[in-house]
Amino acid sequence: MTLTAGAAATSTALDLGPARALSCRECGHQVPLAAEFACPQCFGPLEVAYDFGTVTRESIEAGPKSIWRYRHLLPVPTTVASHPNTEPGLTRLIKADRLAAALGVRSLWVKDDTGNPTHSFKDRVVAVALAAARELGFSVLCCPSTGNLANAVAAAAARAGWDSVVLIPSSLEQAKVLTTAVYDGTLLAVDGNYDDVNRLATELAAEHEDWAFVNVNVRPYYAEGSKTLGYEVAEQLGWRLPQQVVVPVASGSQLTKVDKGFTELGKLGLVEPTPYRVFGAQATGCSPVAKAFEEGHDVVQPVRPDTIARSLAIGNPADGPYVLDAVRRTGGALGHVSDEEVVDGIRLLARTEGVFAETAGGVTVATAKKLIESGQLDPDAETVLLITGDGLKTLDAVSGQIGPSATVPATSAAVQEALATLRN
Repeated sequence: MTLTAGAAATSTALDLGPARALSCRECGHQVPLAAEFACPQCFGPLEVAYDFGTVTRESIEAGPKSIWRYRHLLPVPTTVASHPNTEPGLTRLIKADRLAAALGVRSLWVKDDTGNPTHSFKDRVVAVALAAARELGFSVLCCPSTGNLANAVAAAAARAGWDSVVLIPSSLEQAKVLTTAVYDGTLLAVDGNYDDVNRLATELAAEHEDWAFVNVNVRPYYAEGSKTLGYEVAEQLGWRLPQQVVVPVASGSQLTKVDKGFTELGKLGLVEPTPYRVFGAQATGCSPVAKAFEEGHDVVQPVRPDTIARSLAIGNPADGPYVLDAVRRTGGALGHVSDEEVVDGIRLLARTEGVFAETAGGVTVATAKKLIESGQLDPDAETVLLITGDGLKTLDAVSGQIGPSATVPATSAAVQEALATLRN
């Protein structure tokens, strides 16, 4: 099925920067730029194809302190920065020496995307989706979400002066419900898991021609926002590629687009196209891609999620086969970790680097640890871990396990006694 916004059926009048067409990832068939996501020939997924002009390091560095510094590499209007938006991106890249020592890695970096406007990488993809949706003639911003995307869509719509419709599983963490509802858009809790919510969103997208579901009918544009993580890592490393990168996997789009971003930088001569390996991280309770990798399969079998890492709880990941392709092509691997290991990963990152990650970050750190121990991730190679969301969104994962070291009377003697006890 293809979905088209009536006024934007062809690309002739569209300003989407260097984007020139939508190309099928399976058969290569191309269609004009429009609000479509499935190939009319084989029903494979569509992605954006480009004709890049001249892009230099200097032109990027002179750009805005946001993802719009890469606007000449994205499917967005040339005037994108002039419209009200959340201006995500350019988050910090941390040299994680203490975490490296704990994991036994020679050189380690943490890409901390908790600093985005709604505290996750989803602000990147939503900003690109909104910019494209405006150009395509939509007027309502929508999504099905496991939480972080809900926050980002509601905030971006509010900033732009748009209405929003957000669908979430009714079991979502309360913190993510509240941090979506506060923007006062339409928030609908749906009985069922994310895959049920996603199916409903697809139906609604077909029924409401002015609704832009960022990860459904404008998904090809939305997904390109994840490339900016790869762009930033390379720029912040001094315009070079890391040797290894570990990426959490939900739908799988982030991993494939970081890989695409690295490849584009090399082809454009912005970095030396040195080899790199891509690793994927999942929670054991929702690890269909990791299990397909372990078993040597090309087909990803859907599962019913059962994990505290709800932001990764997509049992039927759309980009699963493409994750397998990217990981295998680059010589990487996929791993998965238990809920207990997820919590250990959250706490390890917090105490070594002062970064409080949500459960997806715990998955990334714990999976990296496991991949190092199994010999799949090279401890001597420069490695980047992507931390994509803030721990304040998933406090229930650590509540009951951490708290005050002691409760004492308001006297110096009591403090000294408590400290002596704790040290023993």
